[in-house]
Amino acid sequence: MTVINIEDIRLSDEERQPCEIWTRVMGYHRPVSEFNKGKKSEFYSRVCFCESKATATHESNVMSCPCAAE
Repeated sequence: MTVINIEDIRLSDEERQPCEIWTRVMGYHRPVSEFNKGKKSEFYSRVCFCESKATATHESNVMSCPCAAE
């Protein structure tokens, strides 16, 4: 079995594949690249909100939120 160390992998810019970000807007999904300047700015300024984190009284409740690691 061959073990590959992920830190040894280096890609040039030509080898990279662009990643397109999609988000849900008004009930349907749309790529962020098609947003106008103001909507893009609003999208990138969003922060993760978890109700359990806002109301948590114990550390275990905070860690159950998927965005708690950020």
